[in-house]
Amino acid sequence: MGQPIDGAVVKETGKRLFCFGLGFSAEALARRLSEQGFAVAGTCRGVEKAVALAAKGFEMHLFDEGHPLAGPAAALGGTTHLLLSIPPGAAGDPAFAAHARDIAALAPSLEWVGYLSTTGPYGDRGGDWVTEDAPLAPSTERGRRRLAAEEAWRGLAADAGLPLHIFRLAGIYGPGRNQIRSLLDGTAKRVVKEGQVFSRIHVEDIGAVLEASIARPNPGAVYNVCDDEPAPPQDVVAYAALLLGREPPPEIPFEKAELSPMARSFYAESKRVSNRRIREELGVLLAYPTYREGLDALVELETN
Repeated sequence: MGQPIDGAVVKETGKRLFCFGLGFSAEALARRLSEQGFAVAGTCRGVEKAVALAAKGFEMHLFDEGHPLAGPAAALGGTTHLLLSIPPGAAGDPAFAAHARDIAALAPSLEWVGYLSTTGPYGDRGGDWVTEDAPLAPSTERGRRRLAAEEAWRGLAADAGLPLHIFRLAGIYGPGRNQIRSLLDGTAKRVVKEGQVFSRIHVEDIGAVLEASIARPNPGAVYNVCDDEPAPPQDVVAYAALLLGREPPPEIPFEKAELSPMARSFYAESKRVSNRRIREELGVLLAYPTYREGLDALVELETN
């Protein structure tokens, strides 16, 4: 474990992004920075995915909970920008557990560190708006794990001088992960719960927010990453069906819906998440300000 998989491209900028968890969201940033001349490296859990990402020019390392990088000094050497994108498990954040000391040692050379969290630490707000300054009161186990991970990274940042930024992501969608795809796959459900609203964010807008933060670093900052219009989930499914020219699935009362424990847990919280800070502090202009623009841009991709 931990040996690089061929695919790294030599760059001339001297900048290097390392992503613990080079997945759906992290790759959106990796592509942007690669185009700017950054070297990009990261981790994933399986060889097949590592090979696919290496083919895109990224230096890949295998890493998973209980399987740390075999040579962390070599893998992390030269890193100027660090993205932490692995969800915490019952034992906490795997990257923190395995490599907190190695990451702390990088502090003198790090220009920016980003941790991808979720809006879970805010808990249930009964549909009210929340900003980054709202009290944190997670109401699910996943939310409590996220808050614990945030606090762990904050503590390390304070002790080691890491330029940490926390990004609380709303529900992520994009190519291959959206309501159009769910309708085409026959898995979409139009579950209705009175007063339920979710905030969302297109994966490419996540990349834009992270890129903007790197251009304007503000260590210690927390940013909500979401679009302009929180909406009931059944409305999004109905709009996706409209784009496909088909009838939407029938509405199912939440109490009667057959949902997995994880899917049901999403309905335990209802809140409207404010994105004012990414607009005012980072100058971000979202490419997909609501789910409508996002799905409009995805329909051709998903149907061809």
